[in-house]
Amino acid sequence: MSTDQTRLAILAAAERLYADRGFGEVTLRDIVAEAEVNLAAVNYHFGSKDELIAELYVSRSVALNRERLTELKAAEDAGGGPAALDDVIAALVGPPLRGCLGPDRQRSAAARFMVRASAESVPVIRRIRTREIGHLRRFAAALRRALPQAPEADIYWALHFALAMTHETINGAERLQRLSGGACDLDDVAGIVARITAAVVQTLAARATAAKTATVPVRRAARPRA
Repeated sequence: MSTDQTRLAILAAAERLYADRGFGEVTLRDIVAEAEVNLAAVNYHFGSKDELIAELYVSRSVALNRERLTELKAAEDAGGGPAALDDVIAALVGPPLRGCLGPDRQRSAAARFMVRASAESVPVIRRIRTREIGHLRRFAAALRRALPQAPEADIYWALHFALAMTHETINGAERLQRLSGGACDLDDVAGIVARITAAVVQTLAARATAAKTATVPVRRAARPRA
């Protein structure tokens, strides 16, 4: 294989193995056996297991965040200005849900790798998540434009809760299906996006309304003249 082919073979093999068995159970020797290369090739291209995991995660995250921002821009362009509040949240949560749930995606190695990355506590992935927040600042700005009366902290809580609901829905999909006896349809990805979006939007809008009401001065009735 050429150098580029070797590198791609290693990445593909690592993604499949991590998706199937998890990060803690897979060794570099497992990866080289799956990719049919030697250990020196992994060291040459990536240096270490952590660097290999980081490159896989970053490549998938970059594609995911690009899709999110593309949907956000489309929502803004469609409105000729600030995007609607529900469109902002849907652009944030829709791509990862569509990427990991539904009959067309659940069996793909890429989807299962991202589920593993979300569910397992891997230090290198945690560091990347903590550092790479530029796209989330774009969503925070879009929320402020859509709902300017919302308190600043509530904007960030809304983003946090939207992401948390998305991650838990992906990671706990099998548990939810068993708990609900099949009443919750995990193949209805559009419906899931709509439910999470509605929950976040209703809460944020209600808090913004309450905050605005609290700042309106109360006029006292004039005292009758003696």
